[in-house]
Amino acid sequence: MPRKLTRRTVASSRRKPAAKKASRKTSHKSAAPLVGIVMGSQSDWDTMRHAEETLKKLKIPCEVSIHSAHRTPDRLADYAGGAKDRGIKVIIAGAGMAAALPGAVAAVTPLPVLGVPMEGKVSGGLDAILAMVQMPGGIPVGTLAVGRAGAVNAALLSAAVLALSDTRIEKALDKFRADQTRAVPVKPS
Repeated sequence: MPRKLTRRTVASSRRKPAAKKASRKTSHKSAAPLVGIVMGSQSDWDTMRHAEETLKKLKIPCEVSIHSAHRTPDRLADYAGGAKDRGIKVIIAGAGMAAALPGAVAAVTPLPVLGVPMEGKVSGGLDAILAMVQMPGGIPVGTLAVGRAGAVNAALLSAAVLALSDTRIEKALDKFRADQTRAVPVKPS
């Protein structure tokens, strides 16, 4: 006879045993990461890699992982809920479509969460950006531009937050901006 599904059995069937949680791995992790970069699926990496690359240019240690707000909610809660204890200071969360990931992260951590909307096939990312900016009062998500520009700017905004209490990062960010300014020609070639 089939087992009767109740709210409790559905919820418990989604939970993974504690041993499974311990096996969670991040795809990229530096020593003592200060920034966590999280995305909802592998397909988001093409965009989110620009956040990691920007942080590497600034020599800011980070960790990168995939946690879906809908497909791996327990793993996401474990990751975001423990981020502060691991030394993370800022979390960058990239998501598309329903774009629930940044809000789900912000719901379980006191850390600043920066949302990067992914470009979408339906509305070019407008659906994701609207989902991120419509967070209820009390659960803030700083929302950036859609796509690559948003990923780069999320890394730079993370650096600006960290620079408030770290002179090494402040100098690296000042240099980045000065180099960016010098790279703009006065006249077209």
